[in-house]
Amino acid sequence: MLLERGDVNPNIVDPAYGRTPLCWAAESGHGGVVRMLLQRSEIDPDKADKWNRTPLWLAADNGHEGVVRTLLERDDVNPDAVDTEYRRTPLLWAAENGNEEIVMALLERNDVTPDKPDPWSRTPLWLAAENGHEGVVRILLERGDVNPNTLDTIYGQTPLRCAAKNGHDGVVQMLQERSDANPDTEYRSTPLPCAARGEHL
Repeated sequence: MLLERGDVNPNIVDPAYGRTPLCWAAESGHGGVVRMLLQRSEIDPDKADKWNRTPLWLAADNGHEGVVRTLLERDDVNPDAVDTEYRRTPLLWAAENGNEEIVMALLERNDVTPDKPDPWSRTPLWLAAENGHEGVVRILLERGDVNPNTLDTIYGQTPLRCAAKNGHDGVVQMLQERSDANPDTEYRSTPLPCAARGEHL
């Protein structure tokens, strides 16, 4: 009823978070509300809150696949938007959370950078490997533009070392199958002693 009125501003932001109604609907996964709001021609589908978290960013972080796909259908939505608090893209959050469907949806966009790291050089593959998300690791390793040997800047760990340290056997096997994966690319400790210390047989 409110959107049928011409004197209702659909882009108004709240003073506490700087969010539009679209941001709130996207974060909560209200797909029907998101679609209604996007039908208004004056809606800005990429308007971010005070931490530069866009509706797409909020939907991806909270695992709302339907909302993510709805927003990705629009060319005026930036799928690589980085927030100012964590400096992460929607893909980084989806990979860390192990949300395969959202990862695949984001990677369908040609303007998504699949290897874009956070401030500590942790890529989507790095975060997925650390947390043992085999499905996401498999999706990312199928791409030729994903580096399996990226070192983070905190501990100098590769995705393989993270997976070995945490006992993620399936991820370790998948990473070793990549011909360009170096099992000894570490400046502190290689994956083998990390796995041994954790008694990961």
